[in-house]
Amino acid sequence: MLLFVGLGNPGAEYSRNRHNIGFMVVDAIAKRHGFAPWRRRFQGVATEGTLGREKVLLLLPGTYMNESGRAVAEAMHFYKMGLSDIAVFHDEIELPPAKVRVKIGGGIAGHNGLRSISAHAGNDYKRVRIGVGHPGDKDLVHHYVLSDFAKDERDWVTALIDTVADNAGMLAAGQDASFQNKVHLAMRAKGFGTANDKDDTN
Repeated sequence: MLLFVGLGNPGAEYSRNRHNIGFMVVDAIAKRHGFAPWRRRFQGVATEGTLGREKVLLLLPGTYMNESGRAVAEAMHFYKMGLSDIAVFHDEIELPPAKVRVKIGGGIAGHNGLRSISAHAGNDYKRVRIGVGHPGDKDLVHHYVLSDFAKDERDWVTALIDTVADNAGMLAAGQDASFQNKVHLAMRAKGFGTANDKDDTN
């Protein structure tokens, strides 16, 4: 069993926030791949299904971002998972909008959801970092991530969510580099990005 966690805050008022793109992506994976209906489990909502040959538990913590680690740790302990079984989907202000990077472990860059997971479960889990851009001033970050995506951002947000959901099986199979490249090429083909994009791995 693998665990795919979407980070965000529960409640309709947060549902379209930049901070909730992890929720949006994992919900799209459930829909795209015919997972069972969501049900209340592990201090949030969860559903089980398969991606390729892998059995996967999808989890949306209901603890609010700052306490996400409680839900993740509970699911890990129930299924006796290791950190290598976990992938966390989250917003990343240090990446340009519509960019996706995958890494194992590393810093938390001020992200309270990652901080909580690392505190409760350990640090060496997979992070699927979804670029939402930076407001340009660190004092504006809190308001920025807790604001809805702007109207002119919605096309790339929808395209990226669909693309990640389409290719989630690669992540489940451990093909992280192939997944990252496939998303990059698919987004470029949809008109988001250019052939000269710097394919950074930060």
